[in-house]
Amino acid sequence: MEKNIKTKSFWQRPEGVTGGVFLAGVLIGGGWLFVKYLPQILLFAQNTLGLAVIILVLAAILYMVLDPKMRALVSYMYMSTMRWFTSLFIKIDPISILKNYIDDLKDNLNKMNRQIGKLRKQMHQLRELIYKNQKELETNLTLASEAKASNKSDEMILKTRKAGRLKESNVKLEELYRKMEILYRVLDKMERNSKIMLEDIEDQVQIKERERKAMRASHSAMRSAMNIIKGDKDKRAMFDMALEAVADDVSKKVGEMERFMEISDNFLRSVDIQNGVFEEEGLKMLEKWEKEGDSLILGEEKETLLLKAQDDSEILDLDAPRATPVERTERKNQYDDFFEL
Repeated sequence: MEKNIKTKSFWQRPEGVTGGVFLAGVLIGGGWLFVKYLPQILLFAQNTLGLAVIILVLAAILYMVLDPKMRALVSYMYMSTMRWFTSLFIKIDPISILKNYIDDLKDNLNKMNRQIGKLRKQMHQLRELIYKNQKELETNLTLASEAKASNKSDEMILKTRKAGRLKESNVKLEELYRKMEILYRVLDKMERNSKIMLEDIEDQVQIKERERKAMRASHSAMRSAMNIIKGDKDKRAMFDMALEAVADDVSKKVGEMERFMEISDNFLRSVDIQNGVFEEEGLKMLEKWEKEGDSLILGEEKETLLLKAQDDSEILDLDAPRATPVERTERKNQYDDFFEL
C-alpha cells in the first residue's frame, strides 16, 4: 500500500472504542481485586510454591511486554477479539460499508441531477430577467433623451431614475448569475467525478470481495499469528487496512458531496427569480465554501472552476450537451494504489 495513504489506527476505529472500554474495565477491575485480595496474595507468597507461581506470572507478563514478537502477537489477538465483539453490534466490515456507500452515491447522484436541472431553469429565467431589464433600461434612456429634447424635465427625471434603478438591479442580478454559474460548474463537475468514483468503487467491491474471500480461506487466523511471530507482514490485515482506507476516503467524499448539495439547495431556495431578490444567507454559505481549501472530489479543479466563472471570456452555454465522465477503459481506477501491498 502506498505510504501516503493514511489509515485509521486501531484506537480511532469503532473496535478501538470497544477495546479502550474493555481495557479500562480490566485495569479498574484488576486493581480493585488486587487491593481487595492483597492480604491473601501476601500470605500466598510466604510459601515457596506460591512465590514461584507469582514470579512465573510476573516473568510471563514482563516477557510479553519486552519481547516485540510476543507483544505483537498479544496485540493482534486482542485487536481481533475486540473487532469480532464490536461486529456483533456495529457494521465494521469495509466491504459492507462500501456497498452502503454505493447506495448512498446512487441516491445522491439522482438528487444532484435534479438540482442541476432546477439550477439550469433558474439561470435561464435570470438571464431573461436581466435581458428584459436591459431592454427596458435602454428604452427609458431613449425616452429620457426625448423628454430632454422636448424640455419635459419632470418626465426626463422619472425616466432617468427608472433607468438608474434598472441598472442597479442588473448589477445585483449579474452578480447573482455569476454565483449561480459557480454553483452550476461545481455541481456539474462534482456529478461527473462522483460518477467516476461510483464506477471505481463498484469495480473494487466486485473484485476485492472475491479476493478477500480467497485470502481469508488461505490465510487463517492461526497463519496470521504465525506470520506475526516470524516478523512477517500479515497480508490479510494489510488487505483489510487497504479496504478500510478506501472506505474512509469514500466516506469523506460522500460527506463533502452531501454538504455541497445542502449548500446548493439552501442557495436555490433563497432565490426568488420572479421578484429579482435573494437572501444573503444562501449567498454567504456559497462564498464560505469558495474560500475553503481544496475539495476532495474536485481537487485542484476547484480553483479552475472558480476562475472560469469569473472570466468573461469563459462563456457558459446552458444549452450545450453536458460532458460525460471519462470511459473506464481510458483511465486507471483511482483506488488501485491502495492495494499495492
